[in-house]
Amino acid sequence: MKRRTFIQSSGTTVMGLGLAGHSLPVFSTSSPNETIRVAVLGTNSRGNHLARIFAGRKNSEVAYICDPEDNARNKGIQTIESLSGKAPKGVKDFREALDDKDVDAIVIAAPDHWHAPATLMGLQAGKHVYVEKPCGHNPREGELLVAAEKKYGLTVMMGNQQRSDARSIEAKQAIKDGAIGKVYFGKAWYANTRGPIGTGQKAPVPSNLDWDLWQGPAPRVDFRDNLVHYNWHWFWRWGTGETCNNGTHEIDVCRWMLDVEYPTSVQSAGGRYHYQDDWEFYDTQFLTMNFPEDKTIVWEGRSCTGFPVEGKGRGASIHGTEGTIVVDRSGYMIFDKQNNLVKDMMGSEVDGLNATGTGDSTVDHIQNFQDAIREGVPLNTNIDDGHKSVLLCHLGNISQKVGRTLNIDPKNGRILDDPEAMKMWGREYEFGWELKV
Repeated sequence: MKRRTFIQSSGTTVMGLGLAGHSLPVFSTSSPNETIRVAVLGTNSRGNHLARIFAGRKNSEVAYICDPEDNARNKGIQTIESLSGKAPKGVKDFREALDDKDVDAIVIAAPDHWHAPATLMGLQAGKHVYVEKPCGHNPREGELLVAAEKKYGLTVMMGNQQRSDARSIEAKQAIKDGAIGKVYFGKAWYANTRGPIGTGQKAPVPSNLDWDLWQGPAPRVDFRDNLVHYNWHWFWRWGTGETCNNGTHEIDVCRWMLDVEYPTSVQSAGGRYHYQDDWEFYDTQFLTMNFPEDKTIVWEGRSCTGFPVEGKGRGASIHGTEGTIVVDRSGYMIFDKQNNLVKDMMGSEVDGLNATGTGDSTVDHIQNFQDAIREGVPLNTNIDDGHKSVLLCHLGNISQKVGRTLNIDPKNGRILDDPEAMKMWGREYEFGWELKV
């Protein structure tokens, strides 16, 4: 069903729409001076910050703000108009932006269940894609995005922005140069003091929200009063839990620093301990991820107990035969085998637990994305790398759900000899929204 037909036929049904799409010629600028025009999907929080950055870059324009909730959409429009003096076009349905041949890229900061479907639709419409983490709601979606990038030949970047942070890149180089010897262990952590979300009740859909469009690819349920805007993170239907929400970042840093790809096993321990409410994921979760070449990553996630590690609410430590590196969004420190501080490159905490981000790494990440589009420079993190890190988080959630260690094929990251766990590799979609590459 074409977008125009979709709008004309009562405005809310998505039956038969699908994601097969149509391929358009690949966009390519011929000069660094040419403007890249983007459409931003989801502007209540993180997307509003991303829109600000895209609007503030040289030769970059936010042409569309797309959100099915009126207040979020209006907030995004006002943000860009105040920065550029020109109001972008506001639309509920981002597929209107896909029909615009002058839109070069889409920026996705909608809820997690939208990330992979919107990315595929963007690629099939000939658009480059900047998609926030996690790149997929489940492992299969990550695999599909890797295949789609290869098929359509466009630029796809995930928002694991620490890969573009200058000090983090420096820390990675220090490890490569042998600063802490042979590395073999990484610890990632995130600690916060989130409150309860209560027990939601069925309620009328707010007049400013297109609930059907918000659900999009997810099978339909009635609206409840404790889901929108943020609490959807903690429900399996739409979210991916704290491990994919914040753990993605620090787990990705560990995987990057240790130079590992797929694991051989993943084990999770934890639960929903702090409150009795509708939260379906885990407020306390510890993952152990073993890799070939005798390397291990552990993740400590505490959503409701904000006691810091190394004095920090989030970060990673990388351990080797000759010392340790502690790295976060503000910098890094190197310690020798006797725990003496030998190099301190820590700045002030620039990002902390702030969901919208205020540091420079997102700016640098977006600049790298635009340089890749214009000039073909390598991405600091391509979708294949993004998928491998997000997969670790998904495997942790699956391990916790089934209650046992998962054995993994280190060649492709797939679960071995566990049909029950593999049932969680993908998901069911609302009819007409099935994903196709």
